[in-house]
Amino acid sequence: METDELLWDVSAEQSVVGSILLSPNCLPDVERELNPNDFRLDADRAIYEAALALERVGKKVDVVTILDRAAKMGRPVSREYALELLEVTPTAANVAEYIQIVRENALRSRLLGVSDTIRDGVLGREVPQTVLTQGAQMLTDLMRQGTAGRLSSPTDQLAAFYRQRDAIDNGDAKGYVCTGYMALDKLLGGGMINSGLYLLAARPGMGKTTLALNIADRVAQADPVLFVSLEMDDEQLTAKRIARETGISSEKLLMQPLSDREYAQVAEATQKLSSQFFYTNKAPAATVDDISALARSIGGLRLIVVDYFGKIAPPPEFRRSGRVEYTTENSGALKDLARTLKIPVLALCQLNREVEARPDKRPQLSDLRDTGALEQDADGVIFLYREDYYAEPGTVNPNVPSMMEVNLAKNRHGFVGKCDMAFSLASSRVTSVSRGRKDAVLENPFPQTTIKGV
Repeated sequence: METDELLWDVSAEQSVVGSILLSPNCLPDVERELNPNDFRLDADRAIYEAALALERVGKKVDVVTILDRAAKMGRPVSREYALELLEVTPTAANVAEYIQIVRENALRSRLLGVSDTIRDGVLGREVPQTVLTQGAQMLTDLMRQGTAGRLSSPTDQLAAFYRQRDAIDNGDAKGYVCTGYMALDKLLGGGMINSGLYLLAARPGMGKTTLALNIADRVAQADPVLFVSLEMDDEQLTAKRIARETGISSEKLLMQPLSDREYAQVAEATQKLSSQFFYTNKAPAATVDDISALARSIGGLRLIVVDYFGKIAPPPEFRRSGRVEYTTENSGALKDLARTLKIPVLALCQLNREVEARPDKRPQLSDLRDTGALEQDADGVIFLYREDYYAEPGTVNPNVPSMMEVNLAKNRHGFVGKCDMAFSLASSRVTSVSRGRKDAVLENPFPQTTIKGV
């Protein structure tokens, strides 16, 4: 038996068509998910196309009219075969399960066709880049075909909303993920909404990674987090996390000798961090598809953090495109990933250099780098600004926390506004403060840990 034949479940295919004959009311459900080419048997395909033709002109759909229309379309189906379908179909009530089997098998068959095309190209000694580009385009087309036409009816939409409300009311789920910073969460309406794309943007060195790590660790105390770092290795990220817990600078942790007391502090911090659900990537480069694969491998994932957006590799089919084209594609793909997994994605972003030329260097939405799609796709845009960032070199003590202005400049689901935080460069710590207070009262993000030296 050929490999392609193994991907065909004739009973599922016949049960889908049999369900249409048994209960024509299920036809819209089938039409949303399957096209005629998903059926392997000519007779099954003819019955399905005849039923669709009747439905589209408002004619009655039943066994007699379907067989009559199929004959008029030049593709007659015997009455005996129709009766056989009615006999082999257990019940039309399970049509959704039959549809899924047929759909998945059809997709597998088409994927096999793509692999055959790639194999033929390789064995035919075609240019590898040509084979890669052709294969990537075929996969992209296949993915689009697989999702096109899958509409959500008003009933589906309302049912999804009430399922979410029931889960929230019963305490089974939250519609958002808290950042752990009360003032920021209040601005966001509770936190980062599920399926939302959020941007954390600032100039290099302003504190984006530090704040993102603080947010990720707060979430990871209870739920899994994927932190995709495209700039730092594991040891650098871990040093920043340990620095926050111990008050020892990440610079010293990475490059200088430690005392016995400091080693004891590090040991205590690492024991605590090891119990958190914090996952990172090993590869130094990643496409959005790579990030998706990593995310799907983590059960119960609640948040993805990407550091940073501009380092996401372009999809294969965009390798020869300009930066604007592939970053636009990546922006949309990140938003799609958030919607598919139904969790927030927090992407760190750089700002254009033009911000440095303004008297007031506070970021604006127009400062987002690479593509305007970022502003359009994002559910929320958070800017960071510190006055001491622009101070003369040597005039700022890294051991003294500085004020960081956190500006929620876009919020698709609520109001915009600002809050203040205290940023400690030496200890990689970001803590909440009361807005407008010069004598900032620092909030301990981890109550079981004593904050030292801040």
